[in-house]
Amino acid sequence: MKKLFILLIVFSAIACKSKKNIPDISSIKVNVKLERFEKDFFLMDTANITASLDTLNEKYPSFLRDYLYNILGALPQPDSVVRYVGLFKKDYQSVYDASQKKIPSFELYEKEIENGFRFLKYYFPAYKTPAAIISFVGPLDGTANAITASGVAIGLQSYLGKDFPAYQTEYIRNVYPDYKSRRFEPEYIPVNCMKGIVDDMYPYKGAGRPLIEQMVETGKRLYVLDALLPETSDSLKTGYTAKQLEDCFSNEKNIWSFFVENNLLYETESNLIGVYVNDGPSTPELGPASPGFIGQFIGWQIVKKWMEKNRSISLSELMKKDPKELFEESKYKAN
Repeated sequence: MKKLFILLIVFSAIACKSKKNIPDISSIKVNVKLERFEKDFFLMDTANITASLDTLNEKYPSFLRDYLYNILGALPQPDSVVRYVGLFKKDYQSVYDASQKKIPSFELYEKEIENGFRFLKYYFPAYKTPAAIISFVGPLDGTANAITASGVAIGLQSYLGKDFPAYQTEYIRNVYPDYKSRRFEPEYIPVNCMKGIVDDMYPYKGAGRPLIEQMVETGKRLYVLDALLPETSDSLKTGYTAKQLEDCFSNEKNIWSFFVENNLLYETESNLIGVYVNDGPSTPELGPASPGFIGQFIGWQIVKKWMEKNRSISLSELMKKDPKELFEESKYKAN
């Protein structure tokens, strides 16, 4: 396989992107509650956990079950739950305290998510918008975001800042290497919430397909995410650093040539193409400064090219479009 040396062209990524046509959604109303579950949980009386859980159940009748059995992983037996909750509350008190210090107010993220919900109703009116934004603190190696029957749930333990001491332990570094924990910042909360909703609407079905189809599938998701959060930084949506994204735009032609010249577009062997469509520290063939999951960037550019030719197509129609057909119709050639 040929190696590609990425030219470090100093070039503004902003200049590479066309001006967005953002619809007016100011008249769209969303009814969503912010529920700070973690506050109530960590204020419970550990001297009488059973009574405290009964009180929590009155306020969070659906989410409490999800929290206990799916997030905490407690066994569905009364004695086991009481014991598990007591130990977890004791062990994670410092994490809870850190979450309240790092995110003293949720207002900024709440507003961004609510705005995302307005765009969601605009583009996908048939989808049932979550009724609540629920914050919680769970295990460090557990669920960060989830779509539940109660609403969109946000695990604050995953947004305490990349330098949070608990992220530096050997175990957590093995679970979440630096390229992942770098994104453990509060500004990723709205992006991850909306990503979860896109995945809920359209579960990913690209596995096993040729690389080009997988790239287009991930590109479609990024295109939709961009429509739901049009004012959010593209570096947050891609998960790349600002410099990595800038270099991707600057070297788009070189990146595309790499895939073409190495006959990778129709490759299906996961061991050969997984690095391009899965998260990672970098793309080895493109150099250590490159981002991992670079396939989403090329897929995104292909989808943008196709959508420029099909402006009447809705986002729901885009998501249903066959990725092979989309690629062929796009006539994509990197600039």
